[in-house]
Amino acid sequence: MTDIQDGPAGRIARLRSLMEKRGYDAVVVRDEANLRWMTGTMGVFDYTFEFPHAAFITHDACYLHTDSRYYNSFAENMPEGSPWQVDMDGFDIPGWVAQHALESRSRVVAIEDDMQLSFYQGILRGLEDRSIVASLPQMHGDIRRMRAIKDAEEIELMRHAQSITDLAFQHMLDYIKPGLTEKQIRTELESFMFNNGADSLAFGSIVASGPNTANPHAVSSDRVVQKGDFVLMDYGAGYRDYRSDMTRTVVLGEPTDEQRKIYDLVQRTHEECVKAIHGGVDGSDIHNLSVKIISDAGYGDYYGHGLGHGVGIDIHELPNFGRKSNIVEAGAVITVEPGVYLPGVGGIRLEDFGLVTEDGFEPFTASPHELQVIDC
Repeated sequence: MTDIQDGPAGRIARLRSLMEKRGYDAVVVRDEANLRWMTGTMGVFDYTFEFPHAAFITHDACYLHTDSRYYNSFAENMPEGSPWQVDMDGFDIPGWVAQHALESRSRVVAIEDDMQLSFYQGILRGLEDRSIVASLPQMHGDIRRMRAIKDAEEIELMRHAQSITDLAFQHMLDYIKPGLTEKQIRTELESFMFNNGADSLAFGSIVASGPNTANPHAVSSDRVVQKGDFVLMDYGAGYRDYRSDMTRTVVLGEPTDEQRKIYDLVQRTHEECVKAIHGGVDGSDIHNLSVKIISDAGYGDYYGHGLGHGVGIDIHELPNFGRKSNIVEAGAVITVEPGVYLPGVGGIRLEDFGLVTEDGFEPFTASPHELQVIDC
C-alpha cells in the first residue's frame, strides 16, 4: 500500500503538494464529501444538494465558511489541533471567497469542476467588485482522485461499517421466510443495522425476490416471498460518514439445478477476478475478465454492469472495475460484484468490498460466498 500520512493533516498536505505542482495560490471546495475528507469532521455534513459550506485553502491557511445551523457542530466536532478557521460571517459565500482571495493576494484560485455555474459567476462578480484580477482554473476531479487512496483511519472506519453489515446478514438468514414481503425484509434489515451501530444507511437498500432479482437495481415492493425464490440483498451500513457495500443472494428451500448452476458461475467469476487484482492493475482488465468468464459460460447477454467501484465517504468513488481504462492503485477500496440476471426468472449478484494491496485484494466482507439455503 502507498505510504501516505494518516488523517486530515496528511490529506491537506497532499492537496498542497498538488497546489505547488499546478501553481495554484488557493483552492475553493464546496463538495461535502471532499470537505468531510479534508476536515476530518464527523457527523456534521448531511450531504444535501444545498451546499451550505465552502472552504478556501492556501499554502499556509485553511478557512471554512458555514451558517448558524452548523457552526456549533463544527466547533464541537473538529479534530483536536485542527488548522481550520471556521466562521459564519454575513458574506454571501461567493463574496466570502473573493474577500479571501483579496486578503491572501491569491491570483490563481482553483475550483472544483462540478461547482454550480451560479456560484462560479458569483465569485467572478465578487472579484470584479473588489477590482481583483484572478484566474479560476478547474481541478477536474483532482480531490476525488486523491480520495481514491485511503489512509489507515478511513480503512478502519469502513472495516467497522462492514462488521455491522455482516452481522445484519447473519440476522437476516434467521429472519427471512415465505410470506414476508420485500418491503418487510428491507425494513428489518435496515432497522437491524441502525440498532447495531450504524449511523446511517450506506445507500437505499435493494431487496428483491423471485423474478424481481433479475433487475440489478430493483425497488422493494409488496411482492410476497415464496418457497423456491432467490432473495437478493444489496445494502450497507454508514459509520462516521464512511460506508460499506455488500450483496448476497440466498434461496428459500433447495435450489433447482439451474439456480445452482448460475450461482456457482457468479461465485467462480467473483473469486477468479479477485485472484487477478493487485496494485497498479488496469480496472478494465479485471472487468473484462469477469465478462469473459460469464460469456464463455453462455450468459454474457445477462451481465451488463461494471464489476466494481470505489467506496468511501461516497458509495460510488474512484477507481472502477469497468469498461474504461483506469489504473487501480494499492490503497484503493473497491467492490467486486459480478452478476447474472435472467429476465422473468431471476438473478444473482455476489459482492464484497475491500482493500487493494500491492499484490492482491484484502476483503473487508466476512460473510460466506457459498449459496445460503433457507429451510422452509
